Amino acid sequence: MSKANEANLEEPEVHMRPVGTLDSFENQKTEFPAGGIQEEVAVKKPWGQRIVDDLKTPGHAFQIVVAAAIAIGIGIAVSVTVDDVPTAAPAILGIPGTLWLRGLKATVLPLIVVAIIIAMQNLRQMAREGAALARYTIMFYVGTTILAVIHSMIITDLGWRRLMRDVRDSLPEMSETAEEKVKAGDKQEPHDIVVTVFESFIPANIVSAVAEDELLAVLITAIIVGLLIKGPNSSLLRATKEVERIVSIAIAFLIKLAPLGVFSLILSNLLTLDVAAVGVNVGVLLGASIAQMLAHLFLVLPMIFFLITRTNPYSYWMKCSPAWITAWGTASSAATMPVTLRMMHARKVPDMVSRFSIPLGTLINMDGTAIYFPMVVVFLATTQGIKLNAGDYTIIVLLSTLSSIATTPIPSSSLVLTVMIANAVNVPVTGMFAIVVAFDWLIDRFRTMTNVSGDMYAAKCLEKLTGITDKDELDLNFEESRGSVGHPENYRV
Repeated sequence: MSKANEANLEEPEVHMRPVGTLDSFENQKTEFPAGGIQEEVAVKKPWGQRIVDDLKTPGHAFQIVVAAAIAIGIGIAVSVTVDDVPTAAPAILGIPGTLWLRGLKATVLPLIVVAIIIAMQNLRQMAREGAALARYTIMFYVGTTILAVIHSMIITDLGWRRLMRDVRDSLPEMSETAEEKVKAGDKQEPHDIVVTVFESFIPANIVSAVAEDELLAVLITAIIVGLLIKGPNSSLLRATKEVERIVSIAIAFLIKLAPLGVFSLILSNLLTLDVAAVGVNVGVLLGASIAQMLAHLFLVLPMIFFLITRTNPYSYWMKCSPAWITAWGTASSAATMPVTLRMMHARKVPDMVSRFSIPLGTLINMDGTAIYFPMVVVFLATTQGIKLNAGDYTIIVLLSTLSSIATTPIPSSSLVLTVMIANAVNVPVTGMFAIVVAFDWLIDRFRTMTNVSGDMYAAKCLEKLTGITDKDELDLNFEESRGSVGHPENYRV
């Protein structure tokens, strides 16, 4: 046989990659050369060397943890030892974090749109699995939110309420910020929240919804567009995948800057903390709120996770640490969403599941917020000597569930809804609300961490419940490459 014929018989090297995945989320490329699959065998390094390597890796979780710890240490030390921190100090120190946070938020809207469109296009080809994913996602999110509200209400009434003190004779004055929140909340009636939830599904003007960051309306629009696109040969779908590639590059760059951004945001906020202002009631509010969220995070959600997946929930949560640490640093579920998607890809959650569940969870899955609403309303009532009855508690549970869904995934967006819930059970919003506003920025970080963690737990559970795997997406991509998906004429006999 001639050399020319031998050359013709040789199979070319093939590089296979699932179409539509976020390139920046891939830790390494898997190659399938002719003659068999080659696997890279990892050599285990000493733990000291691994730590050094992690510290040298831009945007690594260990870098973020170290940056957050240093910021907390410096911030608390300065707050305790310095009586009068210059106003300019936190403002200037917060500039890098603010710019980084704005950059993350800028990627959220295009990421939601492209992720949902591609997810719906894939699920459209898998009618049975797609319907199951939508059904289980809604059930999981609504179910965990109701659980969060109920256990928060019960434990607050039976335990934390007894530690709060009646201070109606020495209420603090209302700050200007608190007065603005109260005025905004007074304008809303309890039924307004129900109307708002349903109106937020359909935008009156799509362009206006995009410009005003009405994320839930944008998500619904993206779902409809994704279902209406006709197959893989659509120019709109190709453009969507190109936008996804561009956004993923921007996200990869922002992730590398995460330690600097988290350090700046935490330090600038802690410099404004007045440790002396933390009295008994405020201490109970802070401690109770954080304890309730941690109980939900380390007991309720892990129990659900283990019952469904039969795997270690705490190991899974720790491996997703870059996402919930970023959530704690930014206090924004929306800004954290790119990192959350990256972690889901790293944890081998199918892209079809994560692209649908994570954007939706970012907007409606607010377990931390649901826990906080009953806590604050009971705090405002107890500190003013007001006793709530069973009917009041029922109203609080219902409104807290709906309000948590209606809350936007941006920092401190729940304060106005808190006023509305308090008014619904005839609890006056007085100077004690000023304390809630003053420390909301701190509690908000734990709320966001709980919300994002719930999204990540949900994604893995949904993978198990639906049975969707990466193989399903590979099969769809193979069909797309043959030009058969979405073209009924290709199935004619």
